[in-house]
Amino acid sequence: MLHGETVQSPLPQDLPWWQPDHAIFFGVLYAVLFIIGSGVGVVILKSLAETVKEKIS
Repeated sequence: MLHGETVQSPLPQDLPWWQPDHAIFFGVLYAVLFIIGSGVGVVILKSLAETVKEKIS
């Protein structure tokens, strides 16, 4: 990636991680997306477990 060139893809392998502004922005973005995704996953698993528990009883 040349200096001044825009990011063509938000995929981790396509980012210029040597540029601090890109590294900070996309690092925080991916961390937040991971936390939100983990929370949604926990909620889904808990609701499925509760549904199975109610059907057994």
